[in-house]
Amino acid sequence: MNPYQNPALPVEKRVEDLLGRMTLTEKAGLMFHTMAAVNPDGTLPPGDAMIPDTGSLIRDGQLNHFNILTFAPVTPRRIAEWHNRIQEIAAGTRLGIPVTVSTDPRHGVIDNPAASAAAGGFSAWPEPIGLGATKDPAVVRQFADIARQEYLAAGIRVALHPMADLASEPRWARTSGTLGSDADMVSELIAAYVRGLQGPELGPGSVVAMVKHFPGAGPQKDGEDAHFAYGREQVYPGDNWEYHLKPFEAAFAAGAAQIMPYYGMPVGTGHEEVGFSFNRGVIEGLLRQRYGFDGVVCTDWGLVTDAEIMGSPMPARAWGVEHLDRLSRIEKILNAGADQLGGEQCPELIVELVGQGRISTERIDVSVRRILRDKFRLGLFDHRRYVDPDLAEQVAGQASFRRAGLEAQRRSIVVLTNHTTLPLAEGVTVYLDGVDPAVAQAYAKVTDDPAAADVAIVRRGAPHEPREGGFEAFFHSGRLDFTDQELAPLLSLAATVPTVLDVMLDRPAVLTPLADETAALVGTFGVSDEALLDVLFGRSPATGTLPFELPSSMAAVEASREDVPNDTAGPLFPYGHGLTL
Repeated sequence: MNPYQNPALPVEKRVEDLLGRMTLTEKAGLMFHTMAAVNPDGTLPPGDAMIPDTGSLIRDGQLNHFNILTFAPVTPRRIAEWHNRIQEIAAGTRLGIPVTVSTDPRHGVIDNPAASAAAGGFSAWPEPIGLGATKDPAVVRQFADIARQEYLAAGIRVALHPMADLASEPRWARTSGTLGSDADMVSELIAAYVRGLQGPELGPGSVVAMVKHFPGAGPQKDGEDAHFAYGREQVYPGDNWEYHLKPFEAAFAAGAAQIMPYYGMPVGTGHEEVGFSFNRGVIEGLLRQRYGFDGVVCTDWGLVTDAEIMGSPMPARAWGVEHLDRLSRIEKILNAGADQLGGEQCPELIVELVGQGRISTERIDVSVRRILRDKFRLGLFDHRRYVDPDLAEQVAGQASFRRAGLEAQRRSIVVLTNHTTLPLAEGVTVYLDGVDPAVAQAYAKVTDDPAAADVAIVRRGAPHEPREGGFEAFFHSGRLDFTDQELAPLLSLAATVPTVLDVMLDRPAVLTPLADETAALVGTFGVSDEALLDVLFGRSPATGTLPFELPSSMAAVEASREDVPNDTAGPLFPYGHGLTL
């Protein structure tokens, strides 16, 4: 037995032994964390322009870290079977280094290939912003612990979450992935989240928390997202840089093992105006030196290579360094202090950089040590290489986990207004729009005629400006107010029958024209019809409060400062608002 294969030895000795046996090509392969697709039957799909063949990446490229993408319903059992297949391929490589599998969040309702996957066979919870609406660290820790158990059973060992970003810019498309706008509250929730995933220390029963997006991705100029060139700038008109660091400080104190910087480039801060993963002052200076963070730093996806996503061109997010070639981009990322390149698969470029003398082998070894250390701590070299698909099927989505998720959904619901309408009496006649009649029949009589109804229950998504392009369309951006055309049917219905309107607040919608016209106004953050109706009909109490303020107008949003949370003048509903029932 080689020393690195001996579980009785200390982790650091195993790391050094394995490091000494690795070729430069094998080391370079470890420094890429790319995407892998899973067929619905758990097999490996052939490669395509977007996602190369995973088996070839492992065998030929020595890649070893994969973020699973599931574009069709794939059960946890099938994920476990896929996981075992790629581990078998990895076991056949020269050193047999096991693969680390990661995932974006997959316990909510939003399905965005860039940010999250819908729950599928896993337990269903509110979106992270809904967890923020509970303002209860115990709920967040319970969620993270259940996610840990479900991920572990399926072979997923790195969570590409939580987001420690603050919801300071109301228009930002990724608000739903945050835990709210208040740094102190978010700090409490982030610490609970990290501890729920990792436990007291990283070990065989842990899932790594890759906390993102350092140093805080919320202050996006005009609310545009940095996935796209028009959203590359992060701005701080309120001089509020330090405020956005607070949740990360809480994550460090809780033991967060890995960190992901965002795409954005800081403007007017004194830091170099380049994307955070290219930014030595931010990674090496702030993260490594000021905070003493010595864990793995993985870039966000696609900083080096132009690509095509869902049929649309997707330029590399090399903000501020667009002029550099691919070699120079990687060189700058490594010199900034990052360890892994997300969404890339070009280890030959690191080999070339070392061959040209532009990056030293000693610098490569620093990153590889960090990466190997987490593999050993997770037990991947020992009893955690393979998982049991039968167990994955039993654990993921089990009844107790689903009940806990449903209860968290109920607790996240925010009653914004109530004109003596709620709770509704069971057995009333209801008209439905956006609610499943089969679910509602357990609470009330259902009619197709508004005039015959005692009350209408309507569900809507928050307003946004549809963007062109398959990938870009997943990002809800731009305006937060309803158009006259969108308002007309709602106001007409409310004039016909008392109407309870629920708005899914993936962003802080402007609800001013509806607040006084509806019988009751409710805000939700990714909940089932059952959870909503339980609260509306009084089967469960209403306890959620807003995790951000709701602005009164778009003019107020446009006049607010991107880096200052809850900064709109005269908000319709302030942060923390919520009626109890």
